[in-house]
Amino acid sequence: MRGVFVDANEALALVMERLTRPGDPKVRIHRDPDIKPEQYPEILDGAEIAIVDHTALPTEVAKKCTGLKHVVFLGTGARSYMNPEELAELGISVHLIKGYGDTAVAESAIALMWASARVIAMMDREMRAGTWLREDGMQLTGKTLGLIGFGGIAAEVARIASGSGMKVIAWNRSPKSYPGVEFTDLDTVLAKSDVVSLHLLLNDETRGMINREKILAMKPGVILVNTARAAIVDEAAMIDALKSGHIRHAGLDVFNVEPLPVDHPLTRIPNVTLSAHSAFRTPEASENLIEAAWVHCRRIVKG
Repeated sequence: MRGVFVDANEALALVMERLTRPGDPKVRIHRDPDIKPEQYPEILDGAEIAIVDHTALPTEVAKKCTGLKHVVFLGTGARSYMNPEELAELGISVHLIKGYGDTAVAESAIALMWASARVIAMMDREMRAGTWLREDGMQLTGKTLGLIGFGGIAAEVARIASGSGMKVIAWNRSPKSYPGVEFTDLDTVLAKSDVVSLHLLLNDETRGMINREKILAMKPGVILVNTARAAIVDEAAMIDALKSGHIRHAGLDVFNVEPLPVDHPLTRIPNVTLSAHSAFRTPEASENLIEAAWVHCRRIVKG
């Protein structure tokens, strides 16, 4: 049984090679992170396992991948790139990797929150352009952070935020408990939070969940942080709220179209801090990620 890492950047390729053990299944590393979906059949060349970082796998393309039986997706958000149910009908199983970057993503969410509160990116841009911009920021000590969704990443965000003097409240679809976090209903989280941070998986229930009505239910002047999936939020409604000031600032790591087009409205709104879907990218997280990918491959080969 053969595998191919179809869209490896150099950093992940090196980790993949370093973590190879004697007796591991044969995995060829295709060192090109910018492949097109239509290249899958040629790159896989009949291999049974595809290791995928970020390249979409449309069902129609998967039908042409002779021999493909398993997709090891490097993360939890496979639904943003493929349809697992349709692939299952073709006899292709999709394997996810959870928990590998909880701390990395949480730290990025916290960084976006602080950068948004103190408008650091805006001042940096203006100073580089020759404008001595001095902008009042939001002091976060004593403020309320609302977490929507509460898995491993949100737990790490809660730990860090609590340690910095914030009150943390949260809503989750199933009952949860965590030291120092008050769990409540979604309406309360929206109404009481000075900062709202999203930590939901994208599925049919969560797609578009943060719609115009829910954005308007947030406290005026709220900071919105999204390191989860862009499609959870109604983008047009969020942009309108940013322009009106109802959302004071947004810290965003995820977008409906990636890479974000240079002429996208979000690039022209000053009260937005953008990062390039990189919340999970640290050497520590990459090590965890690739080790978990190898575990999947070894388990698949053993049946």
